[in-house]
Amino acid sequence: MEKIAVSSQGLLSISVVSHGQMAMIALLMQDIQEHCSDLWVELILTLNIEEPLTFRESDFFYPIKVIRNPTPKGFGANHNQAFKSSHGDYFCILNPDIRLLDCPFPVLIESLKEAGVGVVAPLVLSPVGSIDDSARHFPSFKKIFLKLFTRRWTSDYALNNDPINVDWVAGMFMLFTKKTFERLNGFNERYFLYYEDVDICARLNLAGLKVMVNPAARVVHYAQHSSHRSLKYLRWHISSLYRFLTSHEYRQLKQLGRI
Repeated sequence: MEKIAVSSQGLLSISVVSHGQMAMIALLMQDIQEHCSDLWVELILTLNIEEPLTFRESDFFYPIKVIRNPTPKGFGANHNQAFKSSHGDYFCILNPDIRLLDCPFPVLIESLKEAGVGVVAPLVLSPVGSIDDSARHFPSFKKIFLKLFTRRWTSDYALNNDPINVDWVAGMFMLFTKKTFERLNGFNERYFLYYEDVDICARLNLAGLKVMVNPAARVVHYAQHSSHRSLKYLRWHISSLYRFLTSHEYRQLKQLGRI
């Protein structure tokens, strides 16, 4: 494959945050090494808790910047911090439990070049190949009540092979241009965990920009569900949901008939 020059697609900055997940991140780093050697890439790795590194930077074709937090930060604060250290024309949020089947970035970067696209995500698959529920409608009090009352937890979008504009995509994989992320002032750090992705997509929507899923790019999500059983994480989830549902952005979307 012909090497993609900086002038044609630009430098890609990838931000990954570890919470003691270095073994998993090592696999993701190997995926980038194996599949994306024709791209100009830098990795910003944030250690949100102290842990030893299990790799040598010299083993990889791309530069790696390690940020060690003296105290843990939230999702948005960590990625905002990484963005300030990045040099790329594009900024990608990746969860540690994402695996690459090939290099998803070139086709996603091309999507970002389309008029009005603010963020793009790939089709996210489970380890067994089913489509992950990573693109959804904005939440509302009515929708939450209906789901709880009917116990129907169906997907909001029928994702197939065609690019589709959605309300929001999950923060496990989000690709922005540097210009757009700067324009939004990054993630809202008032959300410590959960709904940072909903909030930033709401702000994109209000700015007249699209949130796109392009299934031509596919990744696998090895979901880590242990936190779902933790009361602490449940409190964070409910608190962040309430923050969004009472936010100025939510009220604006509702007034515009987009919720």
